Amino acid sequence: MEIRAGYLEEAVTVLNSVPELDAGVSLEQCRARLAGRTALVLVAYQNGEPVGAKIGYATSETQFYSWLGGVSKAARDQGVAKALLQAQEAWVAASGYQTLAVKSRNRFTAMVCMLVRHGYQMVALEQKGQPADYRLYFEKQINK
Repeated sequence: MEIRAGYLEEAVTVLNSVPELDAGVSLEQCRARLAGRTALVLVAYQNGEPVGAKIGYATSETQFYSWLGGVSKAARDQGVAKALLQAQEAWVAASGYQTLAVKSRNRFTAMVCMLVRHGYQMVALEQKGQPADYRLYFEKQINK
C-alpha cells in the first residue's frame, strides 16, 4: 500500500464508493469547502488503484480539521484507514499545527474506536436526530 498526496478528483471518486457517505460528495462541494484554505488531500493506493482517501484543511494557524475520509469496501480491514490517519498526523505535525480535529457519528463505531485507540479525545457531543446520528467531536494534541 502507498499513501501520497493526491488529486481532489481521485479522492472524490474513492469517497463516492464509500457506502457510509450515502449522500455522496461532489467535486464542486469539495472545491468550495477547501477554497482559500491550506488543505491536504491524501489518497491510498493498492496495486496502483485508489482505495482510500482523507481530506482535511486548516481552520486556524494552530488547528487542522480532518473533514472527509473513507476506504472502499474491498480494501477494508487491511490497515488503510490507519495508514491514512497516520500520514495525515505526520503532515499536520510537520506543518506545525497544534491540534487535529475530527467529527464523526455514533454509528461509525470503527472510526470512533480507531480515533480513541490513536489518542483522540472526545471534546463535544451534538445531539442531532437519533443517538446513532449524534455528532462526536474529537481532538488530538499534535505539537504541544
